[in-house]
Amino acid sequence: MEWLTGPFEVSFVQRALWGGVLVSLICALAGTWVVLRGMAFLGDAMSHGMLPGIALASLLGGNPLLGAALSATVMALGVSVVGRSPRLSQDTGIGLLFVGMLALGVIIVSRSQSFAVDLTGFLFGDVLAVRPAELVHLAGALAIALVISVLGYRPFAALAFDERKAHTLGLRPRVAHAALLALLTLAIVASFHVVGTLLVFGLLIAPPAAVLPWARRIPVIMIGAACLGVSATFIGLLLSWHLGTAAGATIAATAVAQFLFSVPASSLRNRWARPAAAPVRPTDRLLSEYGSAS
Repeated sequence: MEWLTGPFEVSFVQRALWGGVLVSLICALAGTWVVLRGMAFLGDAMSHGMLPGIALASLLGGNPLLGAALSATVMALGVSVVGRSPRLSQDTGIGLLFVGMLALGVIIVSRSQSFAVDLTGFLFGDVLAVRPAELVHLAGALAIALVISVLGYRPFAALAFDERKAHTLGLRPRVAHAALLALLTLAIVASFHVVGTLLVFGLLIAPPAAVLPWARRIPVIMIGAACLGVSATFIGLLLSWHLGTAAGATIAATAVAQFLFSVPASSLRNRWARPAAAPVRPTDRLLSEYGSAS
């Protein structure tokens, strides 16, 4: 028991745990829609696209969180504008913006060699340095994410499975897509300090993807993703304390390990439960559930 509970008797580890829990809940809400909508590449690009704003804010003595928010907002607006071009695929536009923003961030960082140490924290996170004020900010971000998820549940679900049906039902898919980008931006900005801009993608995608093969309803995916994210935070902090590894990276690696265990386990379950039936993709099962509900 001392091995399990000892690290969490330290105050900064307790704050790290609470910070990770709040981030896990935010990422569960946003990451579920990212997985169902097939926006994983966009989430990865936006997490990297925050670098210019973070670097510029740090060099000018500003708030890195504000810089990350502005940079992520610019990235989201750029994706929306480029996505309207009929001659350019969305993946191409996202890739170009991703490279451009990342290159701009590296250029800004190269102007100051002394910034290299701080850059490591921004890229890989510093969850053990979470302050009480940041926990308040994370709680506020979670409240906003919850409101967006509740109000946008029906349009998000329609957009994830059938954009044309969403338009037919008068759910305004463009507005829903913009709200979904706002939710994704909120999750990434709120999470980068805990697991870093390079690793936030793992905590955003891995828990929902791990639950997807087991769930039949979208709320179940969100709840399961939140539970896996919280457990990844606890296990990651525990392992990093005893093994002396980077806390943010260990949390992200634990989340990915959960996914790597979940996928073959669900395949074995399906093989034993329905040996003669054709395999059903999780998204198809959810689509049938959504169609029957509509």
